[in-house]
Amino acid sequence: MSKSQRTSPSAESHEALLNDLRALLNEAETLTKGEIADQGGSKLDDLRARLKDTQESLAEYYEIAKERVTEGARRADETIRSHPYESLAIALGVGVVIGALLRRSR
Repeated sequence: MSKSQRTSPSAESHEALLNDLRALLNEAETLTKGEIADQGGSKLDDLRARLKDTQESLAEYYEIAKERVTEGARRADETIRSHPYESLAIALGVGVVIGALLRRSR
């Protein structure tokens, strides 16, 4: 998978992952309600394979999220360091607005 594909997963892939997780949970519930021996080995093997695929997908999404958070923090740090007075003024302004809103709501 290329870097550009990993950094911009589509909403469809998120939805597909959620659907796979739901189906996996439904199958797991079905297996636990009945006797597992009666269900057959191939069904368990299929369930294990799907679980492994889902875990790998979740690991990929975790890595993507971690990269994005790290990159955002790095950019924020660079911006604050390159414009310290502007950053301070913005933080002060946001604090005043929040304080005014909190005081007004009382």
